[in-house]
Amino acid sequence: MTAEQLNADKFERAVCDTNAMDWQPSPVAGVWRKRLELSGPVEAGRVTSLVKFDAGARFPAHDHPDGEEILVLDGVFSDEFGDHPKGTFMLNPEGTRHEPYSEQGCLPLVKLRQYPGTAREAVRIDTLSATWQEGEYSGTEQLMLYQDEAHPEAICLFRMAPGCEVAEHDHPGGEELFVLEGGLEDQNGHYGQGSWERNPVGSHHWAKSESGALVYAKLGHLI
Repeated sequence: MTAEQLNADKFERAVCDTNAMDWQPSPVAGVWRKRLELSGPVEAGRVTSLVKFDAGARFPAHDHPDGEEILVLDGVFSDEFGDHPKGTFMLNPEGTRHEPYSEQGCLPLVKLRQYPGTAREAVRIDTLSATWQEGEYSGTEQLMLYQDEAHPEAICLFRMAPGCEVAEHDHPGGEELFVLEGGLEDQNGHYGQGSWERNPVGSHHWAKSESGALVYAKLGHLI
C-alpha cells in the first residue's frame, strides 16, 4: 500500500482506531493530521482526515475543487466566513475558497474532494443547538446534516441510548461511521470513541451500544 492509496478501495471494508495512530505533519506548520483514507496524489487526492490545529496555526488561502466537509470536534475553527466552534458542521461546495485558522486550536474531521457539482448549496449547522428527530429504531435519535435528491450521499449524526440495539439492516449504497462519543459494536467488532469504519456497497450488519454512542454517519455515497 503506497501513501497515495490508503484504504482507497471503496469496495473493501476499512477500520481505523485514531487513538492508536500518530499525528503526522501537514505542509503547514502547526497543522497535523491522521489520514483515514486517501485516493490520489498525496496533497491533492480524495481524503478523509482527523486534523489538529495548534493554537495560532493558519493555512494560506486555497480553493476546494470537488468541495469540502468539516465537522468541528473540539476547539474553534475559523476562516473569513466566521468562527465555527465545537459541534459545527460545514459543507463547502465546489468553488469555495478560504483561509482557515484557529486562535485557540481545534480538532476537525475533514473530507476533501468528495462533493463534486457546482449546484450544491453551502451548509452551516450548529449541531449542539439543532433539533434532533426520533430515529427509526427504539432508543435512537437522528440529526440530518445533508441530504439532496440531486446527490447520492446522506450525512447525519446518530445517537444511541445506553443498551440500544439496532436490528440487522442493509446498506445498498455503503456506509461510513466515525464514533464521536461512547462506543458501539456489530458482528465485526467493537468501536470506541475515535474509531472510523467504512462498510462497502451491499453490506449489512446489526449494531448495539451498551454505553450509548454519538456517531457521525455518511450513507449511500459509495455507489
